[in-house]
Amino acid sequence: MRKELYNHISECLSMLYTSPEGDIECFSDEAEVPEGWQPLIRHIDLWNHNVEFIEQEEAWPRPAVFIEFAPIDWSHDLKAYGDYRGSGGINLHIVTDWQGSTSHDSPLRDSGLHAFDILESVVNSVVALEGPDYGPLIHARSLTNHDHEDIVENIESFTFKCYRP
Repeated sequence: MRKELYNHISECLSMLYTSPEGDIECFSDEAEVPEGWQPLIRHIDLWNHNVEFIEQEEAWPRPAVFIEFAPIDWSHDLKAYGDYRGSGGINLHIVTDWQGSTSHDSPLRDSGLHAFDILESVVNSVVALEGPDYGPLIHARSLTNHDHEDIVENIESFTFKCYRP
């Protein structure tokens, strides 16, 4: 179930593209992507405290999304003759480069606030996602990073129900 969920989220994030002007859209078919548009999310991986050890790891391009599986609590469903039901969560760590001051009079304001557009696009692409053994993903929490340097890590959390025979 985790592998399926990871692959499904990765697939959805891979459909997000950005225009040279910074517009973001989802395209389900690569043939539909307009010329000049680039993938929005440039790196997707499992979470492994990647931001904490950034100097020690291989460099990865940004924006990046790291998928963290929160604990899954399982219960045995006696009525279903051996089936298990679970509830769990995932955290999406969305990592962007800091673009500069977002103060009202800053010339970098729009590029600095673009990170929020990326967050919204990521959330919208995976919310309500479901598969045969899980779903739908319910957006449960947003954690905005207010203590950063050059790299900004925001976290979007989702809960889901799951099934295992």
